[in-house]
Amino acid sequence: MNKKVLFAAALAIGSLVGIKSAVAQEMEELIPVYRWYSSVDKNYVTVADDEFQEGQLLNWKYKDKTLMFYAYRNPGPDRVAVYKWYNLTTKDFVTVAEDEYTDDQMLKMGYTNKKLQFFAPTVRASNRVAIYRWYLPKAKDWITVPEEGDTEVLGHKKGYKYKTFQFYGVKRDIDEMMYFQPLNR
Repeated sequence: MNKKVLFAAALAIGSLVGIKSAVAQEMEELIPVYRWYSSVDKNYVTVADDEFQEGQLLNWKYKDKTLMFYAYRNPGPDRVAVYKWYNLTTKDFVTVAEDEYTDDQMLKMGYTNKKLQFFAPTVRASNRVAIYRWYLPKAKDWITVPEEGDTEVLGHKKGYKYKTFQFYGVKRDIDEMMYFQPLNR
C-alpha cells in the first residue's frame, strides 16, 4: 500500500515539475514588445525586448516607453514573422508582418535595413489582442497599436489613417502571476 501512495505522490510531483518546466519554456519564448516615441523626429518605433539597448534609444531621443504586448522569439504553428524596416529620408521605422508587402514594395517606398523582430500569433485566443498599424500622412509615420481602449482617437483627433490589421499580440497582464513574468525589466 505504501508503494502505491509513494508512486502516486511521485507521479503528482513529476506532473508539477513538467508543468513548471512548460511554464518556464513559455516564459523564455515570450518577449515584451514596446512602443517608443521620438519628439525630435515626431515618430514612433516598435521595439522587441533586447532589440536595442534602452540607453541607445534614450540617446537617440526616444522616450515614453510603453509595453504593448508580448510576442514569440521563435517560429511556430500559426505564427507570422514580423520585420522592422527603416526609411532614412523620413527617419521612420515601420513594423511589417511577413507578406504584408513584398521586399520590392518596401524598397520602392524608401525603406531599407529589413530586420526580423519577432514572431506573432495569427489566430485569435482569449489571451490575445489584435494589433493594428496606422499611418500619419503629414509626418509619414507608421504606428503599431494594440486594439485596446479608444484607439479610434488616432484617426479622429490625431490624423492617422489607413488602419490595417497585422497580427495578434499575447496579453500577459491578466496571467502575469501564473507565469511569474514581470512586466518591466
